[in-house]
Amino acid sequence: MGVVASLPDRAWLEAVGDVDGVTTVVWDLEAPAPTQDIDLVVLPYMDASRTAPAVATVSARWVQLLSAGYENVARLLPEGPGLCNAAGVHDAATAELAVGLVIAALRGFDEHTRAQDRGEWLPRTFRPGLADRRVLLVGYGSIGRSIARRLAPFEVTLTAVASRRRGGDELVDVVHGIDELTVLLPEHDVVVLVVPGGDETAGLMDADALALLPDGALVVNVARGTVLDTEAVLSHAARLRFALDVTDPEPLPADHPLWSAPGVIVSPHVGGVTEAFRPRAVAMIRSQLARLAAGGEPEHLVRRPG
Repeated sequence: MGVVASLPDRAWLEAVGDVDGVTTVVWDLEAPAPTQDIDLVVLPYMDASRTAPAVATVSARWVQLLSAGYENVARLLPEGPGLCNAAGVHDAATAELAVGLVIAALRGFDEHTRAQDRGEWLPRTFRPGLADRRVLLVGYGSIGRSIARRLAPFEVTLTAVASRRRGGDELVDVVHGIDELTVLLPEHDVVVLVVPGGDETAGLMDADALALLPDGALVVNVARGTVLDTEAVLSHAARLRFALDVTDPEPLPADHPLWSAPGVIVSPHVGGVTEAFRPRAVAMIRSQLARLAAGGEPEHLVRRPG
């Protein structure tokens, strides 16, 4: 039979189409699997955490996520299969949203929208704008670089931070280590969080870190809600601005104070949710299947088989 892969529904099956040496089946991980031996299980995009435990009911070699984040799913999977994330699939869409949130917050789009609902023409005031801002990217993987490429033409000063200090690229002279964050925060007007989730980054931006930012600085979170301490956001909301595509908790309850906190924009975790997603995800899945059919390993490994 060659390589066997399961896809979450028939629409994915039809979109992926035929790949030489590969048999594809539909498995939504809700009903029993159509076969017990599956080389690659593709988890549903929006329901990966909920459905991941079902992988334990089959003999699987690899599990493929349709998201870049993987920490929450990894702990729910059995130990055997290797795990791949969807590196690159969401780069453009998430970068678009990050830049959009930066501009919306700096230029006061949230205030304009609320005034439009009231039929009110606000007085013109000088706002920070993006030109000449000092932007700190906390996280400099493929999404972080995609954000940097889109921000560079806006005439900003870019600084990048990753887990370890390393050489720069065509966008930044050097990539700073996370241990330099407390020194860098006071020197920047805009901070964009795009680090992975997990224990290592939980609470990375806490009250002490926010206190280091200059008055009026903007913090944009397109990473994970746990990276930015929610209580710290509320305590600094009058002094700083925030644009949050992810929150802790998530989804945000209707009565949560973040909704009405001054200077806070909230979008409902839509960083990767554009029409660019499916064709890019399909191309990635086809590439993974072709590699398996040729006897190789899939790309974008975040956990090797156990």
